[in-house]
Amino acid sequence: MLDALPPPWADDLLPTIREEIARSDRRLVALDDDPTGTQTVYDVPVLTEWSEAELASGLAESRAAVYVLTNSRSLPETEAVALAREAGGNLARAARGLGVGVAAVSRSDSTLRGHYPAEVWALRDALADVDGRPFDGEVIAPFFEEGGRLTIGDVHYVRQDDRLVPAGETEFARDAAFGYRSSNLREWVEEKTHGRVRVETVRSVSIEDVRLGGPDRAAEILDDVSDGAPVIANAATYRDLEVFVLGLLRAEAVGKRFVYRTGAGFVRVRAGLAGRPLLTAAELYRGRPPAIGGLTVVGSHVRRTTEQLEQARQLHGLESRELRVGRILDEATRDAEVADAASWAERQYLAGKDALVYTSRDVVAGAGANASLEVSRVVSAALVALIRSLVAPPRYVVAKGGITSSDLATRGLGARRAMVLGQVAAGVPCWSLGPESRFPGVPYVVFPGNVGTADTLGEVIALLRGA
Repeated sequence: MLDALPPPWADDLLPTIREEIARSDRRLVALDDDPTGTQTVYDVPVLTEWSEAELASGLAESRAAVYVLTNSRSLPETEAVALAREAGGNLARAARGLGVGVAAVSRSDSTLRGHYPAEVWALRDALADVDGRPFDGEVIAPFFEEGGRLTIGDVHYVRQDDRLVPAGETEFARDAAFGYRSSNLREWVEEKTHGRVRVETVRSVSIEDVRLGGPDRAAEILDDVSDGAPVIANAATYRDLEVFVLGLLRAEAVGKRFVYRTGAGFVRVRAGLAGRPLLTAAELYRGRPPAIGGLTVVGSHVRRTTEQLEQARQLHGLESRELRVGRILDEATRDAEVADAASWAERQYLAGKDALVYTSRDVVAGAGANASLEVSRVVSAALVALIRSLVAPPRYVVAKGGITSSDLATRGLGARRAMVLGQVAAGVPCWSLGPESRFPGVPYVVFPGNVGTADTLGEVIALLRGA
């Protein structure tokens, strides 16, 4: 399939993208429905609150982008919509107070899970209500090369081993809370909007448009979008996305307005950031790492995480312990289960060993989408309680899974701000938590559940050991 496509656009467009961004004087703000969206960027702040004052302070830093961690994928849709309205309104007022423009990203899962369209529409409407400017369209760009998520012919694919599998045929499409059937993104929009947006009204910038027509062709298509229509951004490489983004910036420069619903790849390009080598142990510790061991907490239960867990547990010097979900869901045994695991983990890493705590692998689903989310919240609350029980900081913390990593950072470690240092593996970001957190300066790895090969978790732990 990839060999049959025209060759990618030849020119490096990032310098021109940065020039367009500078001319626009608009700040890029990504409202991230879980913290894994920072998996392509670096040297950008992450806010865990979205008050007008906090957003204004983030916008005032003039960084390439600002991330706002909402963790809304863990919420029922009504709560996610209320959050998006609140954050969008605060963002518009903060920007108006500073006299700057904003470009808003609703960053979500590259395998199409999340509160679409309700969350995006709530954000769009909140921004428009405050500044009085309607939106011409919404960009849908789930491309994420590091995780093997490509969009070709409007069909979104997930790379599994050496195959590109249509997203609707993967385990992600069977998600208890956010399942779907369609792999074609035009049809996916109609499905998720329950027919309110018909297939024929969804626009598209194809691979052929970006590879043969370049930024001018992308801008021409986008300039013709109106009435809030969704636009599919096809991309099989970062260069394809660069062409689309430059066309988008040119369309916006002459007055078009778009809200973005995207994966992590789009944010990097829209911020004008080039790729960067993976972080080294020397960069993470800025000298000799501490002699104690580290801590890994695994909450995600997708197939890829389980494969990685099985491989990582074979590492020499790594001690692992199961946190039994059945006992967590039972109020009579929950506290003891968590306390025992926390005490065990701290003993291990203070003795110089690396500790790994993982939730049992049997998936416990509720009777419906909201009930399944409630099970996830109870399990995540137990992991938070485990982290809050720790007294001494470990060498590092790895949090595996989107909800897990968000809750451990904010509720477990008390982080209000963080700085994205870069990536420790493709698509796996590392943060430095702010001084207000319980473990300031300790490398905090946000490890998505569905990223990497079977060996990646073990490789990351080995890197964090300094080995």
